[in-house]
Amino acid sequence: MNDPKIENMEEVRLMKGNEAIAHAAVRCGCDGYFGYPITPQSEIMETLMELEPWNTTGMVVLQAESETASINMVYGAAGCGKKSMTSSSSPGVSLMQEGISYLAGAELPCVIVNVMRGGPGLGTIQPSQADYFQSVKGGGHGDYKMITLAPASVQEMADLTVLAFDLAFKYRTPAMVLADGIIGQMMEKVVLPPYQPRMTEEEIIEKCPWATLGKPAGRKPNVITSLALLAEEMEEINLRLQGRYREIEKNEVRYEEFLCDDAEYLIVAFGIMARVCQKAVEVARSQGIKVGLLRPITLYPFPTNTICEYSHKTKGILTVEMNVGQMVEDVRLACCGRIPVEHFGRLGGIVPSPDEVLEALKTKIIKVN
Repeated sequence: MNDPKIENMEEVRLMKGNEAIAHAAVRCGCDGYFGYPITPQSEIMETLMELEPWNTTGMVVLQAESETASINMVYGAAGCGKKSMTSSSSPGVSLMQEGISYLAGAELPCVIVNVMRGGPGLGTIQPSQADYFQSVKGGGHGDYKMITLAPASVQEMADLTVLAFDLAFKYRTPAMVLADGIIGQMMEKVVLPPYQPRMTEEEIIEKCPWATLGKPAGRKPNVITSLALLAEEMEEINLRLQGRYREIEKNEVRYEEFLCDDAEYLIVAFGIMARVCQKAVEVARSQGIKVGLLRPITLYPFPTNTICEYSHKTKGILTVEMNVGQMVEDVRLACCGRIPVEHFGRLGGIVPSPDEVLEALKTKIIKVN
């Protein structure tokens, strides 16, 4: 850690997606991780414990007594201007929703990782994409939104963790890395990001004017709260947040296109399903069917305008999700009824095959029997 030549060397490793998140957190200058184990994301905390970053970067790693405690520890650390994060899986994130809403209301940056499993209820430990509503729409109370990044590879598990911190601090808002259980558990080659130093107290004072650091000379003490007793004050806070969300929607939309230039039909999928659908697109093309794939990387902000443009030049869109149909609602809103938009998915942790996706495209969109 002390040799800058070693710190900045490109490191290539073979690791799980969960492990990549842990390594990225340490390397991007995270100050504190507070979490609680739950399958299929427990390796994040386990890897952090193995890395012992408190001996190298000074990062705190703590297993809290519950998910509720975890998110409130994040709340406290974020209020001090620290880079703080937590991770969980679907039912655990449900327990964090009140704290996430408080963080949004107090305009505090942090990162939450959700490695999705099947539900509702305790559900299954098998992978799912059924937390789209809970994450993208802001599962807690109030009119808030949360930057939501959807990795489709182990490499992106690392890259988007770094990006989540950057965007969270840029816009003073919680950011979520929303992965499915497959991406969390699968192993791939990863190029790890270079080390970034943790912010000093002087840098926090300069870059985080909201931070509660006692009362530095010449500076008023800050009070972190999401409470507004007057309706006019609460409206002002909400309008400020909505203005910030419009800036995020203007500047931070990210997506990937695959064989879309001449596409007559479009598949929209995120996470692991985008990789399955890419193979389905290749098979369809070999059969003379002009279909392309659009993969949202940011689920919020959603690539609404881009999908709207495709609704003017394609004949139909199929969304493929490992749920009963959640992202499909945003795709339909983007298309304004111009073209057919249908959904295909499997439930309970079953991953659709490329052949199943292609069959759904033929029967639901192209109408080929």
